[in-house]
Amino acid sequence: MPVHATAAHAQPTSSVAEATAWDDALIRRYDTSGPRYTSYPTALSFHDGFTADDMAQALERSNASQKPLSLYVHVPFCRNICFYCACNKIATKNTSLAEPYLSRLDREMVLTSRHLDTQRPVQQLHWGGGTPTFLTLAQMSDLVDRLDARFGLSNAPDRDYAIEIDPREADVFTLRHLQSLGFNRLSLGVQDLDPQVQAAINRVQPRVLTETLMDEAHRLGFRSLNLDLIYGLPFQTERRFAETLRQVIELGPARLSVFNYAHMPARFAPQRRIQLADLPSADEKLAMLHTTIEMLTQAGYVHIGMDHFARPDDSLAQAQRNGTLQRNFQGYSSHAECDLIGLGVSAISRVDDIYAQNPTQLAHYEAALDEGRLATIKGLRLNKDDLIRRDVIERFMCDMAIDLDAIGQRWHIDAADYFATAFERLAIAERDGLVQREGLRLSATPIGRLLIRHLAMAFDTHLQRQDGQRYSKIV
Repeated sequence: MPVHATAAHAQPTSSVAEATAWDDALIRRYDTSGPRYTSYPTALSFHDGFTADDMAQALERSNASQKPLSLYVHVPFCRNICFYCACNKIATKNTSLAEPYLSRLDREMVLTSRHLDTQRPVQQLHWGGGTPTFLTLAQMSDLVDRLDARFGLSNAPDRDYAIEIDPREADVFTLRHLQSLGFNRLSLGVQDLDPQVQAAINRVQPRVLTETLMDEAHRLGFRSLNLDLIYGLPFQTERRFAETLRQVIELGPARLSVFNYAHMPARFAPQRRIQLADLPSADEKLAMLHTTIEMLTQAGYVHIGMDHFARPDDSLAQAQRNGTLQRNFQGYSSHAECDLIGLGVSAISRVDDIYAQNPTQLAHYEAALDEGRLATIKGLRLNKDDLIRRDVIERFMCDMAIDLDAIGQRWHIDAADYFATAFERLAIAERDGLVQREGLRLSATPIGRLLIRHLAMAFDTHLQRQDGQRYSKIV
């Protein structure tokens, strides 16, 4: 299915002007709940009528395209639970518990690779979790060996092999080992450098831990470092978060992800340890976001969109300029046109015209593989309308602009008629200055880029059948 660059991807300039376009009242009015569009349709549309056999058939169909592969491996273990966390994880300090999980992962790899032409290059590899560095160095080596044996890993200089790291449990030896295994990009969880905030979220992590790892990673030649921050945590204020930002800018990561904390204790048990009275107000959170954009753009970072920032020479910013940026379940990605294979508990695959998700419960994941079948528990095969709208939403989210005339030509539709309802939904946003329209071309304004999720929702035909409360706030 075509998802190609078009003339629509001219990159809007990200500069200090973005901060000057700020309008608190306007942002509050549009700060409703909505999807993050790491997929379209979103995971709420997945259904259990989609089976492991459907996944196997999709893998076989995908070979005809000869697209490169992207592998995501979910490592669910954590030694300590951070109270803000909404990830699928298992708290334990016993690394031997990973052994049976690694065996199940290998079984899943074997079952998956049977349906794939494994000559297809693995351009992307991402280990997430949980905490992938929970694994011992020997277990990491074993996992890489198994991945290589089943899929054939790449040595190409343009590969994107990334791993999420907890600086509290990694050291220079960990980094050297990861480099020897072929990883060339790191993502470090930081969240906040303020000691009081760290204590409140059960993540005490002095700056020196992060700084030491970053220095060593630069010395070893890792291509790109990402730091994760979160605003909206207990005891944060605009002033205190600005101090964290100042220190982070000093550290100079190539990329930054600055996430909005969504407090949903009814869904995520660890969040019940956070006192509602300690959380910043909505106004304070908005001030933190404003300051974040202002400080990072002044420091030379490009606001890729939503919560992602990158230096202009980073591959993420380059991909956006080239119109090849993609969104997947890990957020923005610089490698478009890959079939994504998700491995492990809760992992989601995007292959050809399907999405497939593994069980979120470890016991169910293990049981499926012990029965000798793929662990797919639900998913979705996209129809033509889904494919068209996925193309539109993905390009809009990545390029901050969309040429619907080019979409019409690509999919052989009358775009003006096909998207008439979307244009009606966008009329108020256009009037409010979130989006500019010239014929069939739409461009998000600087403030519209903050609210790109809202703009993308105009093209979503699944939303009316879903419970919007299950989505986080847009800002």
